[in-house]
Amino acid sequence: MTDSYVSSTNGDALTANGTSKLNGSSPSPTPPSDSGNSPIIRKKLNGYVGFANLPNQVHRKSVRKGFQFTAMVVGESGLGKSTLINTLFNTRLYPPTEPLPPSAERPQTVAIESISADIEENGVRLRLTVVDTPGFGDFVNNDESWKPIVENIESRFDSYLEQENRVNRQKIIDNRVHACLYFIQPTGHSLKPIDIEFMRQLHTKVNLIPIIAKADTLTDEEVADFKARVLADIAYHKIHIFQAPTYENEDEEAIAEAEEIASKIPFAVVGSDRLVTTPDGRKVRGRAYPWGVVEVDNEDHCDFVKLRQMLVRTYMEELREYTNDVLYENWRTEKLISMGVVQDSSVFKEVNPAIRIQEERVMHEAKLAKMEAEMKMVFQQKVQEKEAKLKQSEEELYARHREMKEALEKQRLDLEDKKRRIESGRPLTPEKNQTRKKGFLRT
Repeated sequence: MTDSYVSSTNGDALTANGTSKLNGSSPSPTPPSDSGNSPIIRKKLNGYVGFANLPNQVHRKSVRKGFQFTAMVVGESGLGKSTLINTLFNTRLYPPTEPLPPSAERPQTVAIESISADIEENGVRLRLTVVDTPGFGDFVNNDESWKPIVENIESRFDSYLEQENRVNRQKIIDNRVHACLYFIQPTGHSLKPIDIEFMRQLHTKVNLIPIIAKADTLTDEEVADFKARVLADIAYHKIHIFQAPTYENEDEEAIAEAEEIASKIPFAVVGSDRLVTTPDGRKVRGRAYPWGVVEVDNEDHCDFVKLRQMLVRTYMEELREYTNDVLYENWRTEKLISMGVVQDSSVFKEVNPAIRIQEERVMHEAKLAKMEAEMKMVFQQKVQEKEAKLKQSEEELYARHREMKEALEKQRLDLEDKKRRIESGRPLTPEKNQTRKKGFLRT
């Protein structure tokens, strides 16, 4: 049913007996691998099996489940953030905003507002959430104006981590921010300090996509010079922005498309959700000026098409994957380490069973040797204590023996002295002199 073959060193396919199937060379044994690893055996199918249908299965499951995407827009008021979002997704997410009267009270802090909508295109459902940050950069003192935004992003990470740690994880809602569109004022000079500080604080937590707002206020030469200065500032401050990824085995068209998108960063865009009439009678989305019409979907006028191509049509899934696999994982690791949770490096380590048994045997023998050494130490200590007690008892016995011997020797000398007295006729005790009484005469 199948034809077994292995890969040779020169790239030809060799059959199981060593003959070449491609160049017709003479049979030769398969050379042993220098690294000690067995060669990879590949099987060529003679008929259709069916696992090539796996991408279609994933497609059906994804369409049935739907997708979630959260985008954050940050920038000063009046840069066209709401208009650009409406233009990107071709729907009216944001209603027209009315300017506040001069007597109205302005907010004192940066607000965080979210708008969600379920949109559908060709049977594919997308749960789109747009996080707006009104008030950013609108104050006289903008110190730490980025802090509420960072706290909001981290709170979404916290919420996702809490859902991962639940006992029942059937329904996990991904409300993490997958992309942050940062709007830069079209000054034509360079990034402002608030722009640099904001991107420095957020580039490790979210996919940053810098956008030059209202690019129709600059000429083509000014746009090119401004892009160069912005990229120079980003590189100098080591700020990581999202770059279109490239993969192996991609065709030249896909590689050229990725390079073209990367060359447009930061995107100089013009937003408009209104239809205007061009001098030649066409109805297009754009902005009408006395000198002509700026078309939103015309790549010669702005980079809106490339931005939509990267954000929606080509790399939306890459934005979601990079957020989950890199940004969230890095934040999760730092969070758990700060909580005192340490990963055991041997938990997910692939181990050869024979090597593992050998390691366990060595560990067991080392444990036995340690126990034997401890038992010997305890035994020696007990023997030393017993010898010390016996030595002390022996010294006490020698002392008592010496005392008894001295007492007996003294008693023997006394008895010998008494014996000599008796033999010599001397009394054992001296006679006492009798005292003469007064008034009596000696007879």
